[in-house]
Amino acid sequence: MSTFKVATAAYPLGVFDQWDDYAAKIREWVAEAAGQGADLLLFPEYGALELATLDGTEVSSNAASCLQATSNYVPRSNELHSALAQEFGVTIVGGSAPVLENGVMVNRAPIFGPEGTISYQDKQIMTRFERDPWAIEGGEPLQIFDTPVGKLGILTCYDSEFPLLGRALVEAGAEVILVPSCTEGLEGYWRVRIGAMSRALEGQCVTVMAALVGDRPEISGMETNTGMGGVFGPPDEGFPPTGVIAEGTLGQPGWTYGEIDLGKVRAVRADGHVLNASHWGEQVGRDGKPDHILVK
Repeated sequence: MSTFKVATAAYPLGVFDQWDDYAAKIREWVAEAAGQGADLLLFPEYGALELATLDGTEVSSNAASCLQATSNYVPRSNELHSALAQEFGVTIVGGSAPVLENGVMVNRAPIFGPEGTISYQDKQIMTRFERDPWAIEGGEPLQIFDTPVGKLGILTCYDSEFPLLGRALVEAGAEVILVPSCTEGLEGYWRVRIGAMSRALEGQCVTVMAALVGDRPEISGMETNTGMGGVFGPPDEGFPPTGVIAEGTLGQPGWTYGEIDLGKVRAVRADGHVLNASHWGEQVGRDGKPDHILVK
C-alpha cells in the first residue's frame, strides 16, 4: 500500500468504574477513525494509564500503584485492541503503558495488525520524571514493523529528540516514524514536535505525532496534558512547504487525519531539492572536536 490514511489522536484520559466502559471508549475511537477511512491509528504515550482507574482513583492517583495497576491490565487491553484491529481491518498503535518485565518497568507501545499480530516498541531514553520518581527504564532495542501500510518505526516522545535514534530507523528502512507523546506544558509539546519535524527533515520521511490532552488529576503524573495530533514531512518536492501535512487544534480531543504517499517519500529521497538522508554520512570526519580560533 503506497498511499494510505493515518489517524493520530489527541486523546483525553478517562476514569472508569468498569471494564465495559473502557472497552466502549476504545471501540468508539477505533470505529470513528476506521469509518473515516483510516488504515493506521496512533494513540499517544501513556494513553493506557487510564486503566488504573478501574481499581479506583485512590490507586490511580498514587504513582507506584498507578503504574502497577496499569501493567496488570495490559494483557486484557492488548486482547481488546487486537480484536478491534481485526474487526475493523486496521493497524493500531495503542497508548503506551508501563509494563513490568523481569523486575524492570518499561514504557511499552503496542502495535496490532489487522490479522491479529501483536508486537511492541519500548521507549529508549527516559525523561527526568520517568527516571525519578517513576523508576522506568529503557527497554528492548528499536525495531522496524513491516505492516500492511509500509515499514514503520516508533520513537516514543523524548526518543524523537535524539537524531541518532531516528537515523537508525531510517537506515533500517523506515519510511514513516510514529511519535506517541505525553507532554505537560506547551514547551514540552513543542520540544517533541520540533523533534518529530527534525526527524522528518533529516530522514526525508513522514513522522506522525499523537498527544494526550486535558486535565486528569485522578491519575498520577497526568494532572495536566497539552498537545495535538500532527503529520509532518520534509519541506521539499511533493510535500507542503512548511512540512506540515496535517495538524489538529491544540488541546481539542479527537483524531487528526493525514494522507501519506510513500511514493513521495521515495521520490524525495531519490531526487529532492536536497538529499539529507543520503548525505548524512558526509558528517563523518567533519564532526570531530572543533579547533579554537582566536578572532580579535
